Amino acid sequence: MIVKYVAQTVVWFGLMGGLLFLGAGTFAWPGAWAFLILMACVSVAGGQALSRLDPQLLKERLGSPIQRDQPMADKVLISLLLLGMLAWLLFMGLDAKRFAWSTVPAAVQVLGALTLLASIWFCFRVMLENSFAAPVVKLQKERGQRVISTGPYAFVRHPMYFGAAFYFIGTALLLGSLWGVALAFVLIGLLCVRIPIEERTLRAGLEGYDQYAAHVRFRLIPGVW
Repeated sequence: MIVKYVAQTVVWFGLMGGLLFLGAGTFAWPGAWAFLILMACVSVAGGQALSRLDPQLLKERLGSPIQRDQPMADKVLISLLLLGMLAWLLFMGLDAKRFAWSTVPAAVQVLGALTLLASIWFCFRVMLENSFAAPVVKLQKERGQRVISTGPYAFVRHPMYFGAAFYFIGTALLLGSLWGVALAFVLIGLLCVRIPIEERTLRAGLEGYDQYAAHVRFRLIPGVW
């Protein structure tokens, strides 16, 4: 399973790097190299940690983004999200390096790197709290899925999406693309559209989710929504 995880990491970040440098038109882009090296290191470290702490969740995370038991609406949305992320990376190469439509001071790029690391740590913390945090919307009855209401789930119903929002923003800042930050909110918007799809599935098939949702009223941002 670790071999599969490393292979997927190499392929995924190879694709990400290819799109970034294709847009940039050059490999001389320190921000992109910093992003790729940072992400590769934390991804491998996180995968190794998850293989020890929760191998079943790691197995779920390695699954296809399109699965049989997944609602059709989620299949469409996850496809749009993945395509949007790839287009976003290509665009940031055009913006931050090839044409320099926007610029970001070095100090803000460092802030972006710190935001990125914090978001990854937060998402890992969410996964440790919720062993059923699969990448697709589905019920995991074979694993005895239950409602998780502790840790970050005591404050919002979808903390993984909260962390992902800062991942997008931190990535764009690290890469030096203000237009990338603006487009990050389009990706965040797609996550927000996905939340009702996920909640319909959970309310229909997960015992106790309605009571949990009544207790934890906010979906993404405490006190807001």
